[in-house]
Amino acid sequence: MIAGIELGGTKTVVALGEADGRVIEEHRYPTTDGPETLARAIAWLQERGIPERIGIGAFGPISVNRARADYGSLLATPKPGWRGFSVTGALAEVFPAARVAIDTDVNVAVLAEADGLDDVAYITIGTGIGGGVLADGRLVHGAVHSELGHWFPRRAEGDDFAGVCPFHGDCLEGLASGPAMKQRWGREARDLGDEPRAWEFETHYLAQAVLVLLAAVNPARVVIGGGVSQAEGFHGQVEEKVRAAAQSYFAALEENSPFVVPPQHGQQAGIRGALLLASS
Repeated sequence: MIAGIELGGTKTVVALGEADGRVIEEHRYPTTDGPETLARAIAWLQERGIPERIGIGAFGPISVNRARADYGSLLATPKPGWRGFSVTGALAEVFPAARVAIDTDVNVAVLAEADGLDDVAYITIGTGIGGGVLADGRLVHGAVHSELGHWFPRRAEGDDFAGVCPFHGDCLEGLASGPAMKQRWGREARDLGDEPRAWEFETHYLAQAVLVLLAAVNPARVVIGGGVSQAEGFHGQVEEKVRAAAQSYFAALEENSPFVVPPQHGQQAGIRGALLLASS
């Protein structure tokens, strides 16, 4: 029995599936605090048996280094009821014999979206902004894990928005996440189809994120997912800005077209990746 759990900022998905990432059965529900959210996942799994392996993709920041004493715990997240909560500990208490693996939600998504490539990056734009990287066929972590949402992009012309990140104000997440768009324009991203300036700003900032990834890890493809990215023409606009700014410098752009793409597995990328992580 292989189980996967995707812990997102607004929703959680728990599923049973196959070693190749195929989902057999899944259950989705709103993310609340740590204990309640995990209790619901555990109860759903217990009704179906005892999992032998569990893979988890979680929003961050989270400790994914097994050498750390806080492995599997949420770190300095502003989300109430999560800081210091041990996801792996909650699961081990109920399923002590299960093999549990945890990584960031974006890292498990990049596993699902690699499509045979060894060098792929994944960006998600929703409650926050996160990035995951597969390099030479291996997930990149560093001392903890990447924090693509928390660097400071070059401002779009005419943009004086202060940003919404509680830690940094106008970092990428503070300027271009779902909550940033809502506060900046007074409407959810899904309701901004008639506001071209909103998407000019948004694609400007995401194009810079793609350029940072090109310069740092040189992926063969960048996948952008999350609710904000579902706007019509979004990926094409980002790629257009990336290519214009790159000035033919990055070979990966010339060798791969399209370069910026939506997730081929749509809203199942995260949970499929969690199942793949459980099986790796």
